[in-house]
Amino acid sequence: MSQIVSTFGQPESFAPGSWLRLRRQPIASVLYLESGSVLLGVGQESTLRHQLGQVEGPAWLDAAFALQERPSCLDMQAQSAGRLYAIPMARFQKAVADLPQPAQQLLKDLAKAYCSQTELAVSRLAQDAEARCAQWLLHHAKPHAEGGLRVILQARKRLIAAQLGIAPETFSRVLRQLREHGLIAGRGNVIDLPKPSALEVLALG
Repeated sequence: MSQIVSTFGQPESFAPGSWLRLRRQPIASVLYLESGSVLLGVGQESTLRHQLGQVEGPAWLDAAFALQERPSCLDMQAQSAGRLYAIPMARFQKAVADLPQPAQQLLKDLAKAYCSQTELAVSRLAQDAEARCAQWLLHHAKPHAEGGLRVILQARKRLIAAQLGIAPETFSRVLRQLREHGLIAGRGNVIDLPKPSALEVLALG
């Protein structure tokens, strides 16, 4: 596999804070870090809010996801200046296909295990977001005249998401999931809590 890197030409330079890969985007090229330090995790706007790992070059950044032919579930942000190669997907796949069959299978098995563990870690962050949203809803809920508990959103969802330490799209997704499961109801800035006991269980994480 080292041959494909050494014959690809000149690497590209990047600056600290640069986003090298955004999660869930289709992979058109595979990144090989020649030098520098890269943080792996889940980002929000210009920061990596949840860090799940750190890679020092030389190292492959997203080869495991490329081997599984799936988008990376991680955001990758440069911690320092460095250089990397962006290897076209077709060329990477050809290099893998040229390996002996046992080596190919070993690489794919290792990649499958890595991707599964990484996606589990990211999903736990999503569960944490659900717990924080449930806690926030219960904390701001008040009895209303029609019976039950109700939350009136006094601020924009973006500001509420910032209070919870999650991205606005994550907050909207969690609310949608809670609504689909019948844990919240209502329209606009009015949120009813028909099953507060179920929300309490969710809030425990």
